[in-house]
Amino acid sequence: MTQTFWLTAAVLILLALAFVVAPLFLHRSGRRAEMDLRNQNLLAYRSRMAELDREFDAGALDEESYQQLREELAGSMLDDVPDAERGVIDSPDRARGGKSAVVIAIASLAVIPAAAVYLYGQWGAMDDVEQFRAMQEMMAADSDRLGQMQKLTSQLRERLEDNPENTEGWAMLGRSYMRIEQYEDAAWAFERLAESIEDDENGKAVAWGLSAQAAFFLSEGDLNPEVSNAIEKARSLNPDEVNSLGLLGIHAFSQQNFEEAIRYWERIVSVAPNHPQIASIRQGIEQAYQRLGREMPQEQPSEVSGAGVTVRVEIEEAFRGEIPDDTTLFVLARRADVQGGPPLAVARLSAGQLPMEIRLDDRFNMSAGAKLSEAGEVRLQARLSRSGNARPQAGDWQGEVDQPVPVGEGENGPVTLLIDTQLVQ
Repeated sequence: MTQTFWLTAAVLILLALAFVVAPLFLHRSGRRAEMDLRNQNLLAYRSRMAELDREFDAGALDEESYQQLREELAGSMLDDVPDAERGVIDSPDRARGGKSAVVIAIASLAVIPAAAVYLYGQWGAMDDVEQFRAMQEMMAADSDRLGQMQKLTSQLRERLEDNPENTEGWAMLGRSYMRIEQYEDAAWAFERLAESIEDDENGKAVAWGLSAQAAFFLSEGDLNPEVSNAIEKARSLNPDEVNSLGLLGIHAFSQQNFEEAIRYWERIVSVAPNHPQIASIRQGIEQAYQRLGREMPQEQPSEVSGAGVTVRVEIEEAFRGEIPDDTTLFVLARRADVQGGPPLAVARLSAGQLPMEIRLDDRFNMSAGAKLSEAGEVRLQARLSRSGNARPQAGDWQGEVDQPVPVGEGENGPVTLLIDTQLVQ
């Protein structure tokens, strides 16, 4: 598309040059034809004048007739070539005019393309053109991937129907349908997964929980009979099946039954502390407490288990009077060998607990696949958030430890972390 754009621009520039340069050369060609015609008239005049002279010398014309014919011939010549008789055709001014036309033509060839490119760079929309092109390519790529995914999913489904005992295949099929948002098919695939599992009640419960989740998405958040039936089957096998608990919490929250939502979500935190969505679940619990107009109970550190770091969080004395006690406090640990990225562990507390000590270990991991205990060193940071959001915002207070801190077993000496900066932007 970019090549087409610049090719079109080049053609337009050439047309613009043609409008400037062509009249100059066409004008010179017209002047040349005019000069040729006048030269022919001048030759005819001289020939006729010589003929009159010969007739007068031969006595064919008297003096009066001869003079009259000469005057008529001269008058006719002045009408045909007035400039030639005055010496304008080959004048220096006309020669200079011809040179000026050449100079203008050459200057136009250089100036017009350069000006067009420069002005387009200043006022044009090439960035928008590139963005539009990128969006089109992304849409085409997404469409291709979706089509390919649908084709592969159909092939997998055909094979599983011939071999329904393949539990891993049914799990993959269900996840694939979820990825392409075919929730009805996903719910059916997870049901088949549950039917194919034997001698594993927990695995069967998870399959029914996933089926309930797909049906919940299909119903756009309505706890209809299909969703309720799948949840009942999951919880009859495992009352703490986390997908079912999560859906029940979401439904209770949407019905403004915040106490019940807290009960379901806190159960997830208790039975699955390493759940991949544990941070979102904790945030939902906090919102439910806020809707009830109550302060969320603060987690009390339990006994030290495994590798971690002990942090003593303090606040600059100048800030203490500005910060309400219920302001959310985040204590974060990130890998020292990776610049930026999500934190490994996050503890959520409140400003009223400062100064305080906390042991960051695998209880506070953000995801099961990235454990604090497996990191050699971490960078520590604390943030007091006005909004309660872990993302830094203007007005929040923050502090961090300058050097990486080793992760170790047992009771390491506490590392002091001072909150001493207020974020401007």
